[in-house]
Parts: sequence; C-alpha cells; structure tokens
Amino acid sequence: MKEDRLLKVLALDSSGLVASVALVEDDGQESTLRAEYTVNYKKTHSQTLLPMLDEIVTMTEFDLECVDAIAVAAGPGSFTGLRIGSATAKGLGLALQKPLAAVPTLDALAYNLYGTEKLICPLMDARRNQVYTGVYEFQGKRLNCLEPPAAMDIAQIAEKLCERKRDVIFLGDGVPVYRGRLTEVLLAELSAAGRCHDFAPAHLNGQRAGAVGTLALQYLREGKIQTAAEHQPDYLRLSQAERERAEQEKKAKEGGA
Repeated sequence: MKEDRLLKVLALDSSGLVASVALVEDDGQESTLRAEYTVNYKKTHSQTLLPMLDEIVTMTEFDLECVDAIAVAAGPGSFTGLRIGSATAKGLGLALQKPLAAVPTLDALAYNLYGTEKLICPLMDARRNQVYTGVYEFQGKRLNCLEPPAAMDIAQIAEKLCERKRDVIFLGDGVPVYRGRLTEVLLAELSAAGRCHDFAPAHLNGQRAGAVGTLALQYLREGKIQTAAEHQPDYLRLSQAERERAEQEKKAKEGGA
C-alpha cells in the first residue's frame, strides 16, 4: 500500500458484550477516528450491528464503495458474537469486493491502553471458570504480545504475571467477574516485589471498533489482509455443542471397542 494515499477502514467488533462500529482514516502521517458507535446493552448483536453501521454511514455521508478494507475483531470471544461479526464483515467484503483485516480481539483490547508503561492484561469471560487472555506491552508505538492469546483459569494468568514482577493493568469484561480473585492472588505477590496492579477506567475497559480499525490500518500497510472468502473467526476452543459431540463420539467409540 502506498504511504501517501488516504486509507479508509470500516471496523466491526461484536466479539463480546459490546457491539461497536467505527470508521478510521489514515493519510500516512496521521490517523483519524472519523466516527465510532459503541453499545453495551442487552440487545443482541444481530439486532444492533447493521443499524449502527447504517447510522455511521448516514451521519458521515460516507460512500462504502470508497472503503479500502473491512476490519473485524477476529476472536477469541463469544461464539455467537464472533459469528455475527464475521458474517457481517464477509458479507460486506464480498458485496463491495474489498479485503478483510482480521484483528485479534485481545490485541485490540490491549491497544486501548496505548502508551502505558505497564503490562497490559485483557480479560474476556470465557465461562466455565476460564478467561480468554494474554499479556502485552508497548515498546515505543508498537504493541508486543508477551503471552499469546489463550483460554485459561484466572489463577494461571495471575501466576504468569507474578513471575514477571511488573506493574500490570487489567481490562475487559472479565474484570468485574474476577476482580476479587485477582486482587486476592496478586496483591501480596506484587506488593512484595514493589509492584502494583490496576484496572482500566470504564471508557477504556471494553471493546472498541476504533482500536480494531487503527490496528487494521497497520495491517493494511504491512499487507496483512485476506479475502472475504478466506476469513474465519478464531474461537481458540471448541463450542459447547462441539465439545458435547466430541464427548459423545468418544463414548461411542469406547463402547464399541
């Protein structure tokens, strides 16, 4: 991609409790968040995502034909939410004949805390006493992943953070679920090492399509794109239905042995 051309990205994130749509632009020198619509309410993403997109297009008088790529939070996250976001992005990509930029959900969450010197630990509630999580840090303007995204028990990620003995800040919808356990596990360990932990404020705590779109601009300039047909969300683990089917097949195989 040429550095001197204005790039325009339409970004979607429906990977968790929050639904978010954004329009981000970059002229090679500066990025601009042209519009962002974020909702954290009880309605399903299938009810909200397309109306939010329509509202942004109307308010900004934006021609979707002019977009350079569709960015989507690619997972991990809610199985239903990821499917809705993926299907919407693929549909737009196919209809507009535009590429997709698949941005890992946890990377985009961590990017909310741009510039912090602390370790960043996004937490998404994965149910079954687990979280989707990773560990990140900023080196200058670059976001680096120190612990790749995975589904794990909260005690496991707490142990990994204690081993690093650095200040850490948490964010994501897993925070209200596990705040008490995190504080209990980390307080003594980090205090003994002269370190502390903190939690992101409300306006930075959730998924934002603006962060997805801003990272996608980097992806575009680096050529990290895919066709709509190629895109698949990254669930990190099997859905409940898939786990139950696998267990049934295993039992049937053992019974026939």
